[in-house]
Amino acid sequence: MFDSSKKYGILGMARSGIAAAYKIKELGGSAFLSEKQWKDKIPASNQLMQDFPCEFGGHTNKLLNCDCLIVSPGIPLTIPVLVEAKAKGIELISEIEFGYQIKAPDSKIIAVTGSNGKSTTASLIHHILVQMGCKAILAGNIGDAFCSYPIHQTGIDYIVLEISSFQLDLITSFKPEVAVLLNITPDHMNRYATFDDYAASKARIFKNQDENDSAVLFLDSPEVTRWTTSVRARKLLFSLQELQPKAYACLRGKFIHFGLSTIVSIYDLSIRGPHNYANAMAAMLAVHALVPDSEAIGNAVKGFKPLTHRLEYIGSIRGVSFYNDSKATNTDSVRSALLSFERPIRIMMGGSEKGEDFSVLTEDLQKKALKVYITGDTQVQMRQAWLGKVPLICIDDFETCVRTAFDEALAGDVIVLSPACASFDHFQNFEHRGEFFKQIVASIIAENEKK
Repeated sequence: MFDSSKKYGILGMARSGIAAAYKIKELGGSAFLSEKQWKDKIPASNQLMQDFPCEFGGHTNKLLNCDCLIVSPGIPLTIPVLVEAKAKGIELISEIEFGYQIKAPDSKIIAVTGSNGKSTTASLIHHILVQMGCKAILAGNIGDAFCSYPIHQTGIDYIVLEISSFQLDLITSFKPEVAVLLNITPDHMNRYATFDDYAASKARIFKNQDENDSAVLFLDSPEVTRWTTSVRARKLLFSLQELQPKAYACLRGKFIHFGLSTIVSIYDLSIRGPHNYANAMAAMLAVHALVPDSEAIGNAVKGFKPLTHRLEYIGSIRGVSFYNDSKATNTDSVRSALLSFERPIRIMMGGSEKGEDFSVLTEDLQKKALKVYITGDTQVQMRQAWLGKVPLICIDDFETCVRTAFDEALAGDVIVLSPACASFDHFQNFEHRGEFFKQIVASIIAENEKK
């Protein structure tokens, strides 16, 4: 229930913060917006200054006059003003929590988290629901912010949310009817003190669930199993292993077996790789928890198209194929990419540091990489991890790196951009990096078509 007498403070003028601010205004409340960057760096700053009291260039103690602070995911909870706010007893929440507090009671939430595969799985769930004739929205860490939709009004059947650990750090009452935990592998270690801290944040998605809710869990992940022993919700398990009697969905050879009688061939799916077959099973189970029609779900999943920047096929020239996996910002994502191809690949890696141990990929690269092409700010760390163990080359310039991989490739080779790093060394985000890669590949194809 929304309390219009509350004074809200919004930290961060990105899409979730802005969406929360306008929702508060729409509901008759007041919001104060605070941003660490200067206003010339915020595209909507002039309009925001007309609509709300704002501050730019830093988060000041003005925020301490608020009753509740809605904190954008990218802002560390250790900054001084938040530490002081917490000490003063000021409520700290995420936009996801705020959206849950104001949403209409007839909407059911399916929430998806995990280190990898969140966007694909959430998009799959939304696709299946829409194909089955349900009114559903897709929001959270993908697409538009949760609060940008008319969630306080009745009429939305299902709300599918992709949720990060940062968003889960600040939930209090958030309670999805279905919560999906895909996997837990090292990520964002520059934000969390320990891996256990990060894993505990992921597990918070089940915090308020009870026996009337459902938890969709990856049975093959030891960390998922470890962190969900006390989950109160009904557990729906999926596995890539054939002999898992506890799993309601599993992979047997080239077929996904779902429920008692539904079978889906992996060749009927447009997404590739074991990790994506796991994502498909998770999505099917999540929908089945609320709409138990196995046959319709099995048919709907076949029409899903892969998302951009996630093992996205770009094109081929002279027998060499290119794939854009720019969203692979951690080592586990790269491992999934390596396992998605039947023969070794030429892989481009590197970017900005996230505190990961790159040596965990050594054995996989030895088995599945023809050569590693390293670029970006992590060149030194990656070279130290793999020099003398896998064929590699370090090239500063991104475009030169792509072109070198192509020049060395033979017919039948596959070149994959799968960085294992964030993109902030040279790019705005992973989408910017992926689009630049696609532009370079388009130029390479055009140049060689003329020969």
